[in-house]
This record gives sequence, C-alpha cells and structure tokens, in this order.
Amino acid sequence: MLTGKQKRFLRSEAHHLNPIFQVGKGGVNENMINQLSDALEARELFKVSVLQNCEEDKNTVAKEIVEGTGAELVQIIGNTIVLYKESKENKQIRLPN
Repeated sequence: MLTGKQKRFLRSEAHHLNPIFQVGKGGVNENMINQLSDALEARELFKVSVLQNCEEDKNTVAKEIVEGTGAELVQIIGNTIVLYKESKENKQIRLPN
C-alpha cells in the first residue's frame, strides 16, 4: 500500500502526463487489462481516461482495473484515473519513504 506521502509524490509526477488509455462504451475487458498490465510494466505510472459514453461509474472502472492489474490507485480526478505499479524489469520511479 502507498503512504500519503508517496501518493502526493506520484500525483505530482503524473500531473504532466496525458491519459494513454480510454475506457468507453465497452467498459473494462480482459484485453484491456492485459494491455494495461503491459503498459504498467513499461511505464509504472499513467493515466486512464473514462469517456462520457462509458456505462460504468469511474469508481467501478478504477476498481476493476486495480483488481485486474494489481496496480495501486493513486487518484481519481474528474474522469481521469491515475495508476501506479512498480515495474519488475523497468524500475524508473523512486518513491519517497
């Protein structure tokens, strides 16, 4: 689990990022979870945008993604979900203690 300090750090790191995934009408599916897992391994931190036409609530979408990928939910701001998962091969972000 992330501490408050670590979440604040990750929020500041994610601030300038653009969402690289969009969740739309189809909601979250297994294919998307696989792609998100690969992207988390490569990048560790990114944003997912929940589109207007998504039939699920953004909190539900975030929960499904977190459960599917094992990522940490950093923040939900507006319709954007910020996710973090420490990379096994590609560690780039050093979290404060």
